[in-house]
Amino acid sequence: MKRSYPLLETINSPHDLKQLNVEELVKVSSELRQFIIDEVSTNPGHFGASLGVVELTVALHYAYNTPFDKIVWDVGHQAYAHKILTGRRERFHTNRRFKGLSGFPKMDESEYDAFGVGHSSTSISAALGIAVSDQQRGISRNVAAVIGDGSLTGGMAFEALNNAGASNANILVILNDNNISIDASVGALKEYLVDITTSRTYNKLKNELWHLMGKINKIAPHARDYAQKLENGLKSAMLRQSNLFEALNFRYFGPIDGHDVVHVARLLHDLKGIPGPKLLHVLTTKGKGFKQAEENQTEYHAPGKFNRETGELIRVKKDADTPPLYQDVFGQTLLELARTNDKIVGITPAMPTGCSLKIMMDEMPERTFDVGIAEQHAVTFSAGLASQGMVPFCNIYSSFMQRAYDQVIHDVALQNLPVVFCLDRGGLVGADGPTHHGAYDLAYMRSIPGMTVAAPMDEIELRHMMYTAQLSKYGPFSIRYPRGQGMHTDWKKPFVELVPGKARKLQDGTDVAILTIGHAGNLVREALQKLKSAKMTFAHYDMRYVKPLDETCLHEVFRHFDKVLTVEDGTLMGGFGSAIVEFMCDNAYTAQIKRLGIPDEFIEHGTQQELYKVCGLDPDSIIAALRGMVKPGVLFNVG
Repeated sequence: MKRSYPLLETINSPHDLKQLNVEELVKVSSELRQFIIDEVSTNPGHFGASLGVVELTVALHYAYNTPFDKIVWDVGHQAYAHKILTGRRERFHTNRRFKGLSGFPKMDESEYDAFGVGHSSTSISAALGIAVSDQQRGISRNVAAVIGDGSLTGGMAFEALNNAGASNANILVILNDNNISIDASVGALKEYLVDITTSRTYNKLKNELWHLMGKINKIAPHARDYAQKLENGLKSAMLRQSNLFEALNFRYFGPIDGHDVVHVARLLHDLKGIPGPKLLHVLTTKGKGFKQAEENQTEYHAPGKFNRETGELIRVKKDADTPPLYQDVFGQTLLELARTNDKIVGITPAMPTGCSLKIMMDEMPERTFDVGIAEQHAVTFSAGLASQGMVPFCNIYSSFMQRAYDQVIHDVALQNLPVVFCLDRGGLVGADGPTHHGAYDLAYMRSIPGMTVAAPMDEIELRHMMYTAQLSKYGPFSIRYPRGQGMHTDWKKPFVELVPGKARKLQDGTDVAILTIGHAGNLVREALQKLKSAKMTFAHYDMRYVKPLDETCLHEVFRHFDKVLTVEDGTLMGGFGSAIVEFMCDNAYTAQIKRLGIPDEFIEHGTQQELYKVCGLDPDSIIAALRGMVKPGVLFNVG
């Protein structure tokens, strides 16, 4: 049954929100939270993070003059309430759907989205850029970056804090502290924030002092400046260490209850009058207002469909014939290998559940490392381990590995260290869209000297490639695999070494040679099943490795075929197909080559099947490409 939202339905922009009195913000927050619960329960998305910032979002748009004032969200998992309040409530049911709203802030979607995001730890840098631009142009406005404590573990956030603190830019950093990103927050920063938030005596005295000085400030304009100095001494006396943020020249306020919308709104209003870099420490609960999401914050980060009344997750029933997820094959295989090779260690930047490293972590916690949202550190940390004879499996989503490209080259490949990069979510990932598609790893990895670049066609090959990589005789090794389910239920085969540079022929044929890499081979196999009644025959090769290529196989192909089709679920620019064309040119072969893959554009969000069609990678598009390569008039029936 559809619910009504009496106040929320009157709000089509932040201007409408400002017509309410401050006490009505409590009711708006309640309706907004329920609206998110109702919508995300049937149209899945990022749930817990958005519930946790409902009051903060309402307060920001109430206190700020958006879109003139700028709010930069970090990652974007927490931006649903923001989208709903900024004119997108009626379209919110299209969130993350093909040609619908993006699941993340996006500048060309709304003037209220001050900066596009999808990866973490970028908000402070972007907000500082906006604030400094305002200074250069003589514009006076408020700029806020909303960043979670999990995102604050990313090195880029510290770089931005360091730079912003040395400026006099008018920027407010709002630290949304809920002690979790997707999995629980880790590291010394987490302990530091706990130290601040649990010192109740200090916080009580600080708040009382600040309110007192606010009253005196009306008579003595510099009272709060003196209060700030007094407070610094208070911190040193009552906390184990000085305030990190103030050491970076930020004026620190908080911590405050981020779910007290009236207090947050009033404090944000007051802070607008204080110039320079400021940090507001806000305590929130991820999943606030939905019992199951509060109690199981990792699972309800993006839970899929669920019953909005009971919280029960609505799972697709799996039986014995359902293949496992690729990520689970990785996790179980790594544990299996680690039991026999005591040099194996696992590393992930804040995704132990998402990449299934948690399977090994539960049994071997001393050999698994969640380093926080810090991809660059994860890579060089892995290199350090490898330099001492360890065999690190560094698991990073393909799109996130882009953030650590320099470290892959400088710290791993240049020193020929046997780090195994397992790139999850290679290819088109679906509803998360262009910030998360793993489009570029084949191209960027194959350009690195000494790097072995592998892509399994199924989960059995994934197992064998992981086994091959841990032998440590091939140097740095990259294995990419897709999001979603594999192809087989009987995937636990005995390990076999798949020597790099050795392809396999899957089907004989005489008219067109089809060369595939990774998961794209399954799309071709499906297309060829439909072409069994065709008069022409097609040879299909699973190349397995983009680097090194199987040159013996390719010499055979170009000697016997004058028509070659390459298929990959990665970018066409510099990818697998480009490698085949380079081989042909370097060896003075001539052939008609057609390349299928992700075109030179950013692919939007949708289901994987919808996006395969957009890119011409679905079986029907593959058949159409083959039809275009054959001679006119040749019988080409599709069964």
